[in-house]
Amino acid sequence: MPEGETGSKADQFALKIQEALHYQAYQDTDYLQWTFRNKHHYLWNKQQQTVQVKWDDHTVHLNLNKPQKSYLENKNVNEKERKKILSTALAYFNNDSFWVVAPFKLFDTGVTRKLVKLDNNSQGLLINYSSGGTTPGDSYLWKVDQNHIPTSYQMWVSILPIGGIEATWSDWKKTESGTYLSQQHKLLGFGIPISNLRAWND
Repeated sequence: MPEGETGSKADQFALKIQEALHYQAYQDTDYLQWTFRNKHHYLWNKQQQTVQVKWDDHTVHLNLNKPQKSYLENKNVNEKERKKILSTALAYFNNDSFWVVAPFKLFDTGVTRKLVKLDNNSQGLLINYSSGGTTPGDSYLWKVDQNHIPTSYQMWVSILPIGGIEATWSDWKKTESGTYLSQQHKLLGFGIPISNLRAWND
C-alpha cells in the first residue's frame, strides 16, 4: 500500500470528488434502488434508513437504525434461521451498497484520508476505514479523471488474498435526484453491473 499525507490537501481532494458527483444531491436523496450483479435487489429509503433486500426466494426488510425492527417477509422459519437470513441481508447490503455509494463515504466516522502521488504524476486519494461496515480495516486508493470523477480504486481488503487489486468505476449516470452514480465496475476482467439504478426524491 502506498504512503500518503493526511491533512487539509487530502480533505480538499476528497471534497472535490464529492462535489463532482453532486454530494449534496446525494445527501438529499430520499430513495435509492439498484440490482447488484443481477442477483441482489435493493430499495433503500435513505431518509428513514430502511432497506428492502431481495435475493433468491428471500425478501428482507432491514431497519439500519433499529436492527431489532428488521423482519422477513412471508417466512415461517425458526429463530436461528431468521437471524442467519437477516445477517446475510445486512452483509449483502453493506457490500453491495459500497459499490454504489463509496465515493460519498469519504468523510464517514473512523475514516482516514491520505493524498498519494501516483506513478503518472497525478494524485490519488487513499481511504482507510477503521470502523463501520462488515469489514473494518479495509483501504481503497481512488484514482480520478481531470474533473475529479472516479475512474477506479485499488483495494487492500480482508476478503481478497492479494492487495492492490484494481476495480474500475465507469458508466456514470446523472440520476433523478441530481447525484451521479456509477453503473459498471470491472474487477480482474469480470464485470460487476449495477442495473435498475435509480435515485429520486418524494
